[in-house]
Amino acid sequence: MTVLAQAIPEIPWAALSPELVLFGVGILVLLLETAGDQRVVSSMLVALVLSGGALLAVLQLDELILPALVILAALTQLALTYVWRRRPRVLSALLSTLGLLATMGLVAWQWVTFSEGGLIQPQSVLADMVAVDGVALFTRIIVCSAALVTIPLGWMYLEDRRVHRGEFYPLLLLSAVGMNLLASSADLIMVFIAIEVLSLGLYVMSGFATRDLTSQESAFKYFLLGAFSSAILLYGIALTYGVTGSTNIAEAGRALTLAGGSTLTLAAMGLLLVGFAFKTALVPFHMWTPDVYQGAPTPVTGFMAAGTKAAAFAAFIRVFVGAFAPLEWSWLPVVWTLAVITMLAGAILAVVQTDVKRMLGYSAIAHAGYAAIGLLSVNASGVGGMLFYLLVYAMMSVGAFGVLSLVERRQRRAVQIADLRGLWRRNPVPTIMLGLFLFSLAGIPGTAGFMAKLAVFRAGLQADQVFLVVVAVISSVIAAFFYLRVTVAMIMDDEPDELADEPPATLTLGSQAGLAMAAAVVVVLGVIPGVVVDLSTTAASLVR
Repeated sequence: MTVLAQAIPEIPWAALSPELVLFGVGILVLLLETAGDQRVVSSMLVALVLSGGALLAVLQLDELILPALVILAALTQLALTYVWRRRPRVLSALLSTLGLLATMGLVAWQWVTFSEGGLIQPQSVLADMVAVDGVALFTRIIVCSAALVTIPLGWMYLEDRRVHRGEFYPLLLLSAVGMNLLASSADLIMVFIAIEVLSLGLYVMSGFATRDLTSQESAFKYFLLGAFSSAILLYGIALTYGVTGSTNIAEAGRALTLAGGSTLTLAAMGLLLVGFAFKTALVPFHMWTPDVYQGAPTPVTGFMAAGTKAAAFAAFIRVFVGAFAPLEWSWLPVVWTLAVITMLAGAILAVVQTDVKRMLGYSAIAHAGYAAIGLLSVNASGVGGMLFYLLVYAMMSVGAFGVLSLVERRQRRAVQIADLRGLWRRNPVPTIMLGLFLFSLAGIPGTAGFMAKLAVFRAGLQADQVFLVVVAVISSVIAAFFYLRVTVAMIMDDEPDELADEPPATLTLGSQAGLAMAAAVVVVLGVIPGVVVDLSTTAASLVR
């Protein structure tokens, strides 16, 4: 009776609004996809429910702006459903795009609301299970930007492969919800739930091309290894709770610090480290990456590379740099070793690849090592540099895989480096874009990739991680070889005879906009990165 008599806890709607909007739009898209001929009727019911709830809020809360926005959203989805009732895929893509834009608007509003004195003031909500701070807000922008570019690229690719089914968009949005929650998790239980939410959607999207055995194989491998890593992470959470009596990240960090270097403490931290290393693709927990990247639909690969890495590193920051910083003597040497091996192995193994997606998979592994330099700095400068790096890498990744999806559509098979020969002559614009993204991935001056590497390398030097930065520079030099090899093949070599009669690849208006957005970020942040660098530094207020 005492439990029942307790007051119902207040739900922090404002703090959770980005995830709630994404989740709600995902459910709406799924509902309209399954409604069939009753699509307009279902949309009317949704509009009535939302409008009724908004009017009730006006009466009870004396609030006008938020209910007005809810009513506007309800009427907008009703109008779009009526106009595109005969083309459900277009409707799903439009609603998903608007949902992501609305989420980014809410994140911008949160940034202003939770800022004070030029810094984001960290807050914990929902029984201290979700954090609202700079790391969470900045990562939400990264994830939503990657998903926003993926939607038009996915439309183009799935239409051409004739596997364009309505569940793609809800899966994409729900995976984005999981990524945002992972970046915002202030409790280890929430970390586990968020990882499962984002992973389930990615498992299905990896095997979305049901008639492609390579896609099915990649989904199966990802599922098995993902389940295995989740079990290890959960075991680490259990040991952490056993040692500290809490799963709250901040409380567990304080308790583990007091416990010192006991065997259970080290075992718990080791298992947590393995779980995060799998999601960030640090060697030797990277084995799933090249196979899954090669087999998954190409736009899905780009989103997976960008969003998962950003969310996982955000959680990595919160757990190890935030809560476990006093215990850095125990985990810092391990992560340092993993970063060195990751940077060298990723670059060296990428050199011998002939499949372009597989090459970019090993490249993603090397970039995880570069990002880890910011983590190893264990200070605000390192965290800010890492966040800026993850944003730039997200745009480079979705852009490069987006152009590859165009080439893959043209050739109807996996893209080898030899298949890109002479691409400049028939498709100059995609060639320029792919060259730009590859140059940025290589860290050529004048691109955003160079400024991102400069940010994390500078943070590493400030933290006296000189050897680590030297290894990163050597790895970057090795990586420049295979990026330039692809560029030379596109521009200098002759086109294969079997493709001579093929028409030039075509871009839809949406895919042009998506690639243009990614390219604009790479160019602008390569020339004037100051504003975004300042924002990423502000976001690092989590680290004192």
